Amino acid sequence: QVELVESGGGSVQVGGSLRVSCTGPTTSMKCVGWLRQAPGKEREGVARLYYDGTTSYAASVRGRFTISRDNAKNTVYLQMNNLKPEDTAMYHCAAGVSCSAWTRVGQGTQVTVSS
Repeated sequence: QVELVESGGGSVQVGGSLRVSCTGPTTSMKCVGWLRQAPGKEREGVARLYYDGTTSYAASVRGRFTISRDNAKNTVYLQMNNLKPEDTAMYHCAAGVSCSAWTRVGQGTQVTVSS
């Protein structure tokens, strides 16, 4: 099974920006999204992009994060602006035939925000 591969994570200071990417078989999926998991916390949904272009975001990132996709490149992006220490987590890309049941979840890329 072809996996989803994330990239673009790293360390950034408070208020900075990062764009993480996810490459893999996402074009045929009706829903793609980003999840994150911080140490000692449960995994949470961050952003979702539906096949019709509709997006939804967790309240904690709304207005700061933007999800997008490039079907020609089989790539999904998460642009993260005005990053905060509480955004520190492992970020995982996910794809599925619906947003309620992910078919694939990547291994993740680490994002660390320091003050």
